[in-house]
Amino acid sequence: MNDELEGTEQPFVSHLIELRDRLIRAVIAIGVCFGALALWPGPTGLFDLLAMPMVSSLPSGGAMIATSVISPFMVPLKVTLMAAFLLALPVVLYQVWAFVAPGLYLHEKKLVLPLVISSTLLFFLGVAFCYFFVFGQVFTFIQSFAPKSITAAPDVEAYLSFVMSMFIAFGAAFEVPVVVVLLARMGLVSIEKLKEFRGYFIVIAFIIAAVITPPDVVSQLALAIPMCLLYEAGIWAAVIFIRKTQPPADEDMPVA
Repeated sequence: MNDELEGTEQPFVSHLIELRDRLIRAVIAIGVCFGALALWPGPTGLFDLLAMPMVSSLPSGGAMIATSVISPFMVPLKVTLMAAFLLALPVVLYQVWAFVAPGLYLHEKKLVLPLVISSTLLFFLGVAFCYFFVFGQVFTFIQSFAPKSITAAPDVEAYLSFVMSMFIAFGAAFEVPVVVVLLARMGLVSIEKLKEFRGYFIVIAFIIAAVITPPDVVSQLALAIPMCLLYEAGIWAAVIFIRKTQPPADEDMPVA
């Protein structure tokens, strides 16, 4: 009994040690990025950059306010930590990939690695699209409806919460091609079914956009239209992935 336990305990412990080491490396990468960003451009500089779309849409001389005593200190730190995580995300994902890769088949490696890279790039693309295009249009549209008797002075905590939710929404929405590819590659849905579902997906995209975005036409269209286009791109990518990642007939064991 002891011999049997020793044969299984050692690999399990070694996997835990490797997992711990890779988590430490990921945390160190985030810490290094945080330290670099804290030196330049600094927490205040990062927050000013994040707040630029809102501040530029306010009337001349308008500014944001802090209703909490520690908000002027904590909010820039949160922004810096968020930026550090995004900057270190390639290293974090590489550590995840390096941990699971030895247990994957060769054809699974051909599938997972491109999906990890593409999902990261698509998430960044969604965040960039939200910041550079959507925010400017949405904030200007909202301020154009504000009565002259109302002085717009958004709270920094509320603004950060809004920005985070919008970043996550657009970053997740831009992952549509990855989801489509996975569904098709795993055999859950055929390419023909995905094409037939196109009309239903357009309706679903507009419903999702109406639920998770502010109640204005600009942001809803800015989210729904890219989702529909990315759905078409996912169908096209699924055809290529299925053809390129089929397992060979003689592949029956993982490659270490």
